[in-house]
Amino acid sequence: MACLLLFRVSEYALVSGDLKVEIVLAVTALLFLGIGLYLRQPSPLKEAPASTVLVDEAQLKSLGISAREHEVLGHIAAGLSNREIAEVLFLSESTVKTHVSSLLSKLDAKRRTQAVERARVMGII
Repeated sequence: MACLLLFRVSEYALVSGDLKVEIVLAVTALLFLGIGLYLRQPSPLKEAPASTVLVDEAQLKSLGISAREHEVLGHIAAGLSNREIAEVLFLSESTVKTHVSSLLSKLDAKRRTQAVERARVMGII
């Protein structure tokens, strides 16, 4: 809205002859520079702080969850899809699906969300 107002005021100023084109262009450039810098700032919602939860290693061992499966479980808890997990871990999507199936079996869960909830309760994520 403010940009539209700026353009209307500058149009009026140019037509009436009160302002020079260079001044209008400079003000417009500064406005868009400010907007660009504002939009470039990272969102606090996108960056989750590093978790300080201690992982129960004994629980992981008793369930038979490997280090790679635990890593996949962490990415599932972060909300990533199988394809996204595969890209992050440099694995094939079918390998990730195998890890997810194994995790569901070991955590006695039917869905990914249920597996994450059980893992949180057990203290492994």
